[in-house]
Amino acid sequence: MDSLRAGLGLERGDKVTRLEAFVDASFAFAVTLLVISGDQIPTSISMLVDALKQVPSYAASFALIMQFWLNHADWSRRFGIEEIYSDRLSLILVFVLLIFVYPLKMVFASLFSLISGNYLPTRFAIDSWLQVPVLFQTFAIGFGAMALVMCLLFARAAKLGPSLAFSEAEIAYAKYKRLMWGMVVLFSLLSLILAAVIPARPESGLWVGMPGFIFFALNIVQIVIRRHYQKKNIA
Repeated sequence: MDSLRAGLGLERGDKVTRLEAFVDASFAFAVTLLVISGDQIPTSISMLVDALKQVPSYAASFALIMQFWLNHADWSRRFGIEEIYSDRLSLILVFVLLIFVYPLKMVFASLFSLISGNYLPTRFAIDSWLQVPVLFQTFAIGFGAMALVMCLLFARAAKLGPSLAFSEAEIAYAKYKRLMWGMVVLFSLLSLILAAVIPARPESGLWVGMPGFIFFALNIVQIVIRRHYQKKNIA
């Protein structure tokens, strides 16, 4: 990431505002919810082992939430835009995050339970096949909504860049990040559609999980976009 920021100029958001402090505290609270939700302090070795089996789903959830926090912090430091529109977007990001944190953990817990043959058990019960699409749809809406906010924040920086005397490199960086988050929105919409059209029944097999598996393809797309940006903008 440091190489991507090379030549982008001074950091404008060098002072932490009250809004940025609130956003940081909200992300910290969301990470705390990942740990304590539905859990209790282990009182035996078996309970400790069971608790440790939740670490992979927690780690995956933590990593995803940190991507949003790091990018929002990057946007704040890099562009330092303080206006009503951007402030409202940051507040919307926090609002969606605190709702999104539970389905996020449910999806990753279910994923690790599936690929481990339930060795890494999930604490969330799915009573019927008909509930599986609801889980994916909730995840896609929450993930896509947060990605849309990030996309709009970087789009705002790209739009205001000329009037705020941003350099061409800074505007190019804002557009690059806008595209990266825009692809997340696109894949979230695709996941939402797949969850709606794929029949939720045993005969569908692994296709039932396709709304979640589709996000692995997102990583490939983002790698291609990143390499194109590096080739074009970094000497």
